[in-house]
Amino acid sequence: MVRLRFAPSPTGYLHVGGLRTALFCWFYVRQQGGKLIFRLEDTDQKRLVEGAENGLIGMLEWAGIDLDESPRSGGESGPYRQSERLEIYNQYVRKLLEEDNAYRCFCSLERLEKLKDEQRAKGETPRYDGFCRYLPREEVRRRTDSGEAHVVRMKIPEIPETMVLNDLIRGSVSIETSKTEDQIIIKSDGFPTYHLAVVVDDHLMKITHVVRGEEWLPSFPKHLLLYRYFGWDPPQFAHLPLILNPDRSKLSKRQGDVAVEDFRDQGYLPEVLVNFIALLGWSPAQDQEMFTLSELVEEFSFERVNKSGAVFNREKLDWMNQQYIQNLELEDLRRRLSPFLAKTPYAGEDVTLLRKAVKILQPRLVTLVEIGERLSLFFDDNPEAMDPEVLRLLREDTSKQVLSVFIEQLEFIENLTEDNFRSVVKNVQKATNIKGKNLWLPLRYAITLEAQGPDLKLMVDFFGKEKCLRLVRRAQQL
Repeated sequence: MVRLRFAPSPTGYLHVGGLRTALFCWFYVRQQGGKLIFRLEDTDQKRLVEGAENGLIGMLEWAGIDLDESPRSGGESGPYRQSERLEIYNQYVRKLLEEDNAYRCFCSLERLEKLKDEQRAKGETPRYDGFCRYLPREEVRRRTDSGEAHVVRMKIPEIPETMVLNDLIRGSVSIETSKTEDQIIIKSDGFPTYHLAVVVDDHLMKITHVVRGEEWLPSFPKHLLLYRYFGWDPPQFAHLPLILNPDRSKLSKRQGDVAVEDFRDQGYLPEVLVNFIALLGWSPAQDQEMFTLSELVEEFSFERVNKSGAVFNREKLDWMNQQYIQNLELEDLRRRLSPFLAKTPYAGEDVTLLRKAVKILQPRLVTLVEIGERLSLFFDDNPEAMDPEVLRLLREDTSKQVLSVFIEQLEFIENLTEDNFRSVVKNVQKATNIKGKNLWLPLRYAITLEAQGPDLKLMVDFFGKEKCLRLVRRAQQL
């Protein structure tokens, strides 16, 4: 059975890159009938953020990702928190020390900083020089027994060799061990570093495939060496390409939103974000852009994941979100809008009118959070014209003529509705001999105060005769 894991650090929000990793893992395990394990890599105690664990899992659930072993899965296995597994790691560190594949390092921070400064001055890459690697055993025992602060480092082979990884995405990847230093695997506080913990956990949890970002590629020689030292077979690896800003720099919060929570709070639908993120670096076999979750599970393969970085195109995301919103059933849309409506001044408006307004706005909504701004057109009694183009056109003589005749025409009808609006406008055209945009734009601008907006006949039907009269008379005075 295939077993994959999603193993974030509880240092804050769920990054969209993390969501993509989780999605690709989830697609694969659901396709192969396997299991997805959630593991919290919380060994860096200084960077822990309170509530991050629940936030990470909550965002995965919002995106539709169900976990097989996690704090909420209800299974006997898990939750897996590395901070609760220290004795397990110590057991394997003792094995490395006993078999001379690791050593205790007593170098002070001051010595290490001085060493790096000297190496930089010579134009060398800063790295540990192995000073403690050859300390006599008696000295190591004495300093350890006395409680002297130290770390544990794994040994990189003294004779350089080429480590080869057969990556599911990149094929054969080779890196020389000479480019790797004796890595710290246990810190002075007794907690393991990522490199040790990830190898031990992946083996004990029977992980068959490791999916992670390409930034971890330089670390694979250390990990393969640890697998060798322990006598374990490594899992298969898939290193994903970076997600990039439009300028092709690495996606970061400095240039825009990167947290899944941000997109949720801005009113992007979860199935849209999933659809969009899945296409960042992965290409389906067919020329298709809109997928359901089940379709993504069926179509996904690591062979079709690209090696090069994928640009996060916000305009494309907006387009997809609008397409999805347009295709929602009205009741479904109203349900999804509910938490956004609750934060607007219009939450207490008549339910029937709100339903009607939502139906009119549905084709134009790009994100759900826009509902508050767009409802002002429907429920504010005294909207103000702000667009200079609107003001300019309404002040033209032809516009005033159209509005004046429109008011006269309304005197002959009892109600103004979607059904009779066009005939009223035809009468205005006959009386003024004005047609085309010179006829329709003054009416649109007067009634909606927007250059572009919802279907005008639907707005007229929503407002009714009296409000339309008031709005048009107000526009005449601008």
